[in-house]
This record gives sequence, C-alpha cells and structure tokens, in this order.
Amino acid sequence: MTATPERTAPAATADFERDLHGALDGEVAFDDYTRHVFSQDASMYSIVPVGVAYPRHAADVSAAVRLAARAGVPVLARGAGTSLAGQTVSPGLVLDLSRHMNAIREVDPEGRTAVVEPGVVQDDLNRAAGVHGLMFGPDTSTSNRATIGGMIGNNSAGSGSVRFGMTIDHVHEVDVVLADGSTATFGVVDEAERARRAEGTTLEAAIYRELPKLVAANSDAIATGFPSFWRRAGGYRLDRLAEGAPFDLAKFLVGSEGTLAIVTAARVGLVPKPSRQVFAVGHFTTVQGAINATEDALSVEPAQVELMDRTILDLSRQKIEYAALGEILQGDPEALLFVSFTGDDQDELVASMDRLTALWEQHGHGYHTLRAITSAEQGALLKVRKSALGLLMAASVGARRPLAFVEDTAVDPKHLAEYTARFRDVLDRHGLEAGFYGHCSVGCLHIRPFVDLTKPGQVEVMRSVAVEVKDLVREYGGVNSSEHGDGLARSEFNRELFGDELYEAMRQVKGLFDPEGRLNPGKIVDSPAMTDHLRDADPAVPGPLRTRLQFDVVGGMFGAADRCMNIGLCRKSTTGAMCPSYIATRMEEHSTRGRAGALVKALSEGDPHAALADERLHEVLDLCLMCKACKSECPLGVDVSAMKSEALAAKHDRHGVPLRSRVFGAIRTLNRLGAATAPLSNLPGRIKPLRALMDSKLGIARQRELPVFQRNTLPRWFKGHTAPAVPTQGTVTLLADSFTSYTEPGIGQAVVQLLEQAGHAVRLESKGCCGRPSISKGMLDDARDKARSLAASLCDGAEPGSPIVGCEPSCILTLRAEHVDLLPDDPNVRDVAARVRLPEELLVEAIDEGRLRLREDSWLAGRRILFHGHCHQKAEAGTTATVALLSRIPGVVVEELDAGCCGMAGSFGFESEHYDISLQVGEDRLFPAVRAAAAETVIAATGVSCRQQIFHGTERNAWHPVELVLEALARG
Repeated sequence: MTATPERTAPAATADFERDLHGALDGEVAFDDYTRHVFSQDASMYSIVPVGVAYPRHAADVSAAVRLAARAGVPVLARGAGTSLAGQTVSPGLVLDLSRHMNAIREVDPEGRTAVVEPGVVQDDLNRAAGVHGLMFGPDTSTSNRATIGGMIGNNSAGSGSVRFGMTIDHVHEVDVVLADGSTATFGVVDEAERARRAEGTTLEAAIYRELPKLVAANSDAIATGFPSFWRRAGGYRLDRLAEGAPFDLAKFLVGSEGTLAIVTAARVGLVPKPSRQVFAVGHFTTVQGAINATEDALSVEPAQVELMDRTILDLSRQKIEYAALGEILQGDPEALLFVSFTGDDQDELVASMDRLTALWEQHGHGYHTLRAITSAEQGALLKVRKSALGLLMAASVGARRPLAFVEDTAVDPKHLAEYTARFRDVLDRHGLEAGFYGHCSVGCLHIRPFVDLTKPGQVEVMRSVAVEVKDLVREYGGVNSSEHGDGLARSEFNRELFGDELYEAMRQVKGLFDPEGRLNPGKIVDSPAMTDHLRDADPAVPGPLRTRLQFDVVGGMFGAADRCMNIGLCRKSTTGAMCPSYIATRMEEHSTRGRAGALVKALSEGDPHAALADERLHEVLDLCLMCKACKSECPLGVDVSAMKSEALAAKHDRHGVPLRSRVFGAIRTLNRLGAATAPLSNLPGRIKPLRALMDSKLGIARQRELPVFQRNTLPRWFKGHTAPAVPTQGTVTLLADSFTSYTEPGIGQAVVQLLEQAGHAVRLESKGCCGRPSISKGMLDDARDKARSLAASLCDGAEPGSPIVGCEPSCILTLRAEHVDLLPDDPNVRDVAARVRLPEELLVEAIDEGRLRLREDSWLAGRRILFHGHCHQKAEAGTTATVALLSRIPGVVVEELDAGCCGMAGSFGFESEHYDISLQVGEDRLFPAVRAAAAETVIAATGVSCRQQIFHGTERNAWHPVELVLEALARG
C-alpha cells in the first residue's frame, strides 16, 4: 500500500471522467476550479483531487468505486468537509455525499432509532427526532453542518460526551460499499451468522472469515496497546471485537475515516432529549483557574463543562453576530467555564447549579457565576460557544493561523490542570501563543497554536511541538486523537502510540478490507509525514493586481479570499442568511468557502487580473446574491460580495459591460424618468409582449412585477411640505435613495414627518445615487464617481457631526462601507461614513426621551408584527434598533424572523436566469413563515427588495417599520 498513489495520465483521466458521466446518475466535475475547491478541508492540508462526483444513491457510489478501481484512482468519501486533521483531502476521486444523499429515511420513536443517509446534517436529524422527544447523542459544535456520515468516519463526540459517549456508541447498522464496489450491511451478528457470511469468495466473505483470526492472533497487543483513557478516535477499533465482545462490524467501522468502506446508510440510536437546560457560567481571571475549577464542576454531575478563553471572547465582541455575549458578562474575564445541567425538572437543575456556585465560592474559584436559566438568557452564550472554532480562526493575520495539530488530545480530567500547565510550558518554550477552548468534562481541550508556516523554520517548530505533546499525553495515559481523528496530522505517530504489533495488525485490517489501498489512502496507517501536503508551507505567490476596492487585510484581495479556513459554517441551512445559494443548491462551489477557494485559485495565477475574468470562475460566482451575510456571519469575515464586485470589474475590463448591467447601474436615472412620465411609464410593465421582449433582449424576467413609478416623488413632496414646528434638535440629512424617491415615496415621507415631529430639522439629499447598483454589477469606476460626488454634496453646508439617515439599508450603509473601500483617502467619504445612522436609532431615542409619543389605541395595538431584516442591515449594522423601534409601538408583539435572505437581492431576482433560484431561496424559510402568519399579523421589512419578494411569493404586503410608527403616532 502506498500513501498517495500516482496520478493517472491525462488521457486516462479523460476516459475515467467519461466513464463516470455514463455510469452515474449524479453529476461529475473534473475541471480545475472544482478540483481546487475540493483540495482543502478545515485542516492545514491541501491535496488536489483527480475529480469530484456527486452520487445520488448507493448504486452511484458502487459504480464510482468500481470505475476508480479499474482506473487505479483512489476514492475519498466526503461529507461536509469540516475535518480538522486532513481526513477529507485526497489525490483521488472525491465523492461528495452531502449534496444528494441526505435523506432521513425513517425515525422509529419506539425503537429509538433512525435510518439516515450519510449526507444528513446532525441538526436536521435532531429536528426530525425532536418531534418525538429524541435526539442524536453526540453534540458537535459543528452540528449545523456536520453530516452523520462524517461523524461515523471520525467517531465524533462533542460537548455532551460525558453523558452520551461518542458516535461509536450510537451506530447500530451500516450499509456500505466495499473497496471492490460490492455492497454489504454490517451490524451485530452471532457466531452462526458470522460463519455463514464468511462462506464464499467475495470481499465481504473474506472480511468475516479473516478478521476474527486477525483479532485472535493479536489479542495481547489489542489488550495492552490501546490507551487506557476511554475517549478514543484514533486507529482501528480492534478492541471493540476483542474479549468476547459481539462481532459488530458497524461499530468497528466507526472512526475508520473512510479507509475501509464507504457508508451509504446507517441505522443510528437516539436518546431522550432533555426538556430543560440551565447554565452556570464561571468567570475567571486565568485559563488555569478555570481548568482548576473543573473538578468541582464534575462533582455535581453536569451534562457539559466547556472552556472558552479570552482570545475567543474578545473576537466575539468585535462581530455583530456575537456581540450580545459581551452585554451579559461581568467584568473582563480571561476565561469562562460553561457548566450545563439538563433534565426535565427545572428545580433540580437549578439546585445543581446552586450547589456548584456554592462550591466555587467555598474553594475560591472565579470571581462571578452567571446563571442562565431561560432560553433568552442562554441564546448569546450558546451562539458563541458553538462558534468557538470560527472565532478563534478569526484571529488569523495573513498566514499566521491557529493550526489544528495538537488540538485533539485528551487526558483523564483529574490530570487536566497539571497536563494543561505542562502543555503551556511546551508552547512557551517554542514561543507560540494559542487559543484554548474545549471539553473540560472529558479532559479534551482544543489548543490551537498560532503558526505561520510560510516563515523559515516554523514547519519544524510545529513538528517539534507535535512530538512533545504526543509524548506528554502518553505520559498521562491519554489519547492523541479524542474526537477529531488521525487524518494527516496524527497518523504518522500511530506506530509509536500503539506499538509495532498492534500497528501491524491495523495494517493487516487495511489490507483485508482494501487490498489495493484505494480507499482514502494515507490515513491511520501507512501515512505520509505530518509535514507533507501543508497548505501554507509552499504558498502560491499571486501576481500583481491593482484593485478598485480596498481590501484591508494582509495580502489584499488574495489575502481576503485566503483567510477562509474552510470550517464550513457557510454550509449551515437553518439559521442566519449565509449562504442562500448554497442552501438552495447544496453545491460546495456555491458556499462562501467554495467561492473563496475559487477566487484563491484565480488570484494565484501569474496574471490574476486576467484570471478574474475566467468564465468558469464567474459560473462559481454567478449565484452569489451579494447579500453580505458572509461578511458578518463568517467568523473570518470572508466578504465574497466585495470580491465578486472586483471580479466582475475585471471581467468588464476584458469583455465590456453588458447592456443589462448598464441598465441596472443607471436605475436612479431610469426611476426619475419613470416617475416624471407616470402613470404612462407604468404601462409597459403590464403589457405581455413588451415584457416578453424585455425578457428576451434584456434578460429581465417576465414573471416578476416591475416597481410602480410615483408621480408625486419624495423630492417633489418635500419641496412642498411644511415642517410642523421650530426645530429643537439638530439637523438630520435624509438620503433620498432611488427607490424611496421615485417608487415608494410614502416611506420617505414617514421618516421626514417622524423626525420633524421629534424636533429635528430635516435636510433632503436627492442629488445623486449612492452607487449601490453599480457596485453590485461590478461597475466600480462608475460607483467611485458617484460616491465622490454624493459625499461632497452631503458635506456641503452640513453641520459637523450631524446624522445622515436613509430608509433603504443597502443604500445608506453603502456610505459607511463600500464608499470607504472605494475612496479610503477621501476626507468627505470618511466624514460621511462616521455620520451614517439608521433612522430607527434616532426614532428610538426620540420616543424614549418623550419627543415622540405613540398612541395606546392605534389599530396596531393587540397585533403581532412579523419582522424580516434586510441582509445588508444585518451584516453592517444589525437589526437591534429596528426591533427596538417596533417594540416601542404600544400593544404589539414583535417577532423577528430568522428566515435568511429573501432571495430578491436587488436586481438578482429580476434577472431571467436567476428568477427560479430567487424564489427557491425565498421558499426556504421566509415564504413559509409569512404564509403561516395569521391574517391580522402585520408583516414588516426594511428592504425594498424584501418587500417586493414577500408580496411576489406570498401576496402579502409588507410595511416599512417607519410607516407603522407613523400609523401609531399621537398627533398634536
């Protein structure tokens, strides 16, 4: 067996690709961009595969394995690609089992089992099981994208393993494809059944025949070679077949990292889901102090004990997505210890929490204990705890990243404090800093040192630390791989850790299951050195590139794309907005990390400007809605929206600007002309032949309603209106955007009236466009000119520091974000950016100070308001002020939807080729939530696109929040 079989010749590869296309129902892709996107996982490794296939069913997997064997190509089965040790990178054929093979076939509440395909995401299984009061026991922090197949391959555990064990404890039966393409079903069999299955000449028969002999021949090594600590995710689990244990090949395969067989379905066990959970969150002045408090925590039998250090806490405070945590913490802790108690009796849980608090006070552990009993109190805590890995990764600067190579050790918790102190000594001796987080309850801390592998000597430093930590964990009887597996990072050390005899037995296991060494070779046994295939050790040197936008990270635009560490949060599908097109298609290239990877490839070329115009790259970028969710929800802030604008600009440089892009970029001019000629200008939108012509010539979908131009525009109304009183507050400038001005002037009128009623003088800025439409179409030179002109106009005669507000979030927030990126040295732009506020912020202040009074008996009293926030607002400013404003209306109950992107995204939903995907995105969560709302429920949305999409998809009108406040205003 070889670690990395040689690549096939180009002609043979072409034949292999053609054969796969003919044999599989799923898609096949061998282009360079797809191969690059699948060359990395969440580890520090990178290996470019031969190609990628997306099987639709087990027969596709079987056919792919047979064809790969014939072509001499290795095969890697991959789920979410969130492996931290390099398990899911390979030079062979990658089978992405997450796209199509993601069905939950059965949930059996009586038997407490479920039958799932390997691409089922853990949270999706838990939702289906939760209906019956059940859940899948292992609780990974990546549960919103981790697949069950990947968890089986890895033997994942998570924060609740002190109570629920590891994945191996919950797998009952698996359907598999073996190395020769044959299929089998593995589970517990008695001796008679094992003997029956051992008959014949098939690979399955050979496994049933030879494996018991192998176990018997190596019984002494099996008994003594495995580490004594129970939380093991390394090596092949021969111990599960020894000493009279049931012959259970399903459990034996768990943790084998796809090196023995490919799982195509699994029957897994479910456990009762506790109905209640409470948290005690200890605040500590040192990480070591938090670890020292673990023993007291374990004495009160918690469900979880989790550590988080200052590195992660500080980063959470910098992100809109996670900022709520900082508001509930006391002081400035160096570390937090999250201790949870779960069950069905809340009084008992609170009593346990009280006992822990008393113990900590008695023993002097920590300086404060936060008690989180309700879901509302726990929300911010859970969000940050689940995102610890991503937040730690956000501390990366250039190629200096917190790397996963010693992050998965575990020792008995009674040794954890001493072990961690000595671990820190190792890091200090090598001059490395590290982030600390993980599962104190089971002695597993995910310690990730910051290393820049591009610098001389740092690869050697990393290896030295890995060797010292490996020796240290052995000294304490712990394990080198406790839940993240061996992969490329730790397999090299398995011979030493397990001993020659047991390691050779594991090699024999590999040879028995996979005689030709084709299934994910180089993992667990016969692996390369941990320093081979490092992503950053021999980095690409991008060619020179001058961008229009400023990318304020090390390495410019290349560095902005290369910040992605592939942790896969962009593959989540049930919370937040990132990433809407991935949610719709489940294609890896449509995720944020897929697009970032494609951009890295283009930017690594000798002429990156030319590469940015590549058609295949723009196929990858095409379905990006530019919602900006990645800017805030991706912990590393990988802003694909900005990079897509830059790539479009490069494409325009090479091929010219398409007519439709010019039309949308000139939307302010078109809207102004439309309003000037209304109502005649509204007729073309209703004439079917004209809509068909627009569809065929411009690519504007005939199914989509066009905005209605208003004759009485906002500038015209403002010029004729009279302020109600002499101002008592400062002047506020209202940006009259292209939509508030000409198609929805009532919203602008509402803001003016409310601000004036609150005592402000209002100045209307209606001279130009913010350039947002041009930015979205890559017309960045045009956008820069518009930004410069608008900023100068906004500063001309303005009171220093006076607020600038706007009704349309995407427009007003462009002044704060993209304008600065386009013109970083323009003092007017900087001044304007600092003055931008949402109108909701000023109105909340006015209500709270008594300058605006709202009626108790408005028609809104007693109603529920269902609010959908604009994606750009969520990314750049957050929705807190809007929810607060709506909540100030007397008698209403406000519910903010977590419904992702609406799918309209400005011009995206108008474009013929994007119309269907636009509706598909809306149907994910938004449309069903709106349809489910009672008739008397009021729908609110801040974005013009959102309101258009809500009406188009549900036939329900949505109000802008300021309109609702005006409805409730007490006059006089």
